[in-house]
Amino acid sequence: MDKVFFLLFISQITFGQIQVAIDAAAEVKPISPYLYGRNNSFSSTDPNWTLPESDLIRLRDAGVRFFRESGGNNSSKYNWRRKLSSHPDWYNNVYVNNWDQAAQALQKHFPAAQGMWAFPLLGQAAKSSTANFADWDYNRSQWWEGVNQNLAGGGVPNATGTKAKKEGDIHAYLEKWDADSVVGILGHWFGAGGIGLKREGIRYWNMDNEPEIWSGTHDDVMPKQITPQEFMQRYIATAKKAKAIDPEIRLAGPVTANEWQWYNWDGKPVTENGKTYPWLEYFIKTVAEEQQKSGVRLLDVLDIHFYPATKKTEEVVQLHRVFFDRDYIFPEANGVKTINGGYDNSLTREYIFARCNDWLNQYLGAGHGVNLGLTETGIDGSVAPSVAAVWYASTVGEFMKNNVEIFTPWTWKPGMWETLHLLSRYNQTHSVRAVSANEALISAYPSVNVTADSMTVVLINRSPDQIQHVSVRLDHFMPKQEKAAVYTLSQLPETETFISHTQNALKKSESAPVGNVLSLTLPAMSVTSVLLQAGGNIMGAEATSQPFQVFPNPTWDSITVKWADQDFDKIMITEMSGKQVLERTLAKPQREAVIRPKLTGGVYLIHLTGANGLSAVRKIIVH
Repeated sequence: MDKVFFLLFISQITFGQIQVAIDAAAEVKPISPYLYGRNNSFSSTDPNWTLPESDLIRLRDAGVRFFRESGGNNSSKYNWRRKLSSHPDWYNNVYVNNWDQAAQALQKHFPAAQGMWAFPLLGQAAKSSTANFADWDYNRSQWWEGVNQNLAGGGVPNATGTKAKKEGDIHAYLEKWDADSVVGILGHWFGAGGIGLKREGIRYWNMDNEPEIWSGTHDDVMPKQITPQEFMQRYIATAKKAKAIDPEIRLAGPVTANEWQWYNWDGKPVTENGKTYPWLEYFIKTVAEEQQKSGVRLLDVLDIHFYPATKKTEEVVQLHRVFFDRDYIFPEANGVKTINGGYDNSLTREYIFARCNDWLNQYLGAGHGVNLGLTETGIDGSVAPSVAAVWYASTVGEFMKNNVEIFTPWTWKPGMWETLHLLSRYNQTHSVRAVSANEALISAYPSVNVTADSMTVVLINRSPDQIQHVSVRLDHFMPKQEKAAVYTLSQLPETETFISHTQNALKKSESAPVGNVLSLTLPAMSVTSVLLQAGGNIMGAEATSQPFQVFPNPTWDSITVKWADQDFDKIMITEMSGKQVLERTLAKPQREAVIRPKLTGGVYLIHLTGANGLSAVRKIIVH
């Protein structure tokens, strides 16, 4: 039976239902598999470490496809030759950090996944642990407020303050680390005399980590912050050398720390030649200028970090709107107020990724090919698991429909493993358009496969305590008229529930579409995925091959339905919302039915169904 699709319009809204319209032929965009990522899954500090079987099962079954393993701030002083790092949050003590080990474990256990490490640009790398501060002798290695004091290299601790009585000598534990040393890891990992890693599995490299706050995180090396111009010189020199070794490498920068740093370098916007720029705009502008001069591509992923402070449920579940929603007023807006050079308290709309896209187009031109990434983020630890699930699913959903390439949360809470498993396992490969009548409360994130014969619809209810009735209309996709699988996450307990694909908190149910409409009831604070298969047919007057005829159409009274060749068992009439208004059993070999359903004016669907999934649908207008 040929598939004939045509646009259906809702003529009336069913009371109490939130309307969602999905168009499977609109805004079709590939979904990056690297949205299903995380940080720090492999140990590089214990030479005897092996991945525990329970962790291996969880990572595989949850569907992690991107592993960022550089260690954040601990990557800035990494020495790949000595396999050492200096810990900025623990006296700057030097410790074993073997990226080789982590990368080998990644490619052994997850050969199809992608890994990400970092190119240190700080200029100093760990040299020796012989000058470490004796933290065990001092207080049995317990945390205290002075762990950030610069004590490696012979420093003297200050028991009552945050600054050491005497700063340690960095030359005792660090050595100079230039751009050639930085990119030398590529030959060590992938070169002819290297350790044999596959470069196609480690294409992505961060350009260090949060450089605009180095004078805080790495004040032993940089007590005074370098200028953004000096940083860009380091960035450009290293990027060129990396691209010369491997033109296919994907560089991600500038890896900003948080909302304030999206706009500010060393606490303020960047000034150059009498003009003021937000930090991210200046970064993009400088990259564009250098690319035009050199012809070398210096940026592949515009990468930021985001650590909101809110603990309020009603704010956490809206955080996904910070990235692209030009109308969303962000309660924690701060750095954005400096975007014009002063501090304008009326500026509260972030849409940071949308801004970056505007700047990328402005400076690099259309078709620049730079995608977006969020490689660190986290929400407050007190947030309930169901809220965390809704926040995480909403963020992935927004990134699906807006061409974001990388998403790797830093902190991991109960509810996130469950959500990652649900999305990575059941989502399809291409995002399509969805519009909700109440986007702040209910969002839909649909995806289809390459052949557009399978669709997954992720539905999110952000209400903390109310179920929501939702009517989903599907355009350019007619689902089979049979029960579809529905998977839901709701009312998650405080403890972790995800163990594996077979041991988790997913609740399975079923829901049958009626024509091109699916009606669902979503639990409070929930994430729901509906799995649909194409195969139903909806016929219009323009069809060249019709399984049945309906006349008169439009009608005022009786309706005659005629068909041939098929043995249908049942005739049904529904409103466009999916509400059934008539059902009648048919006798075999019946080929005609005359019905007088006494319908009020409007648009209706007439359904014929039979054995073995046989179904057909026609639209009729009643005056």
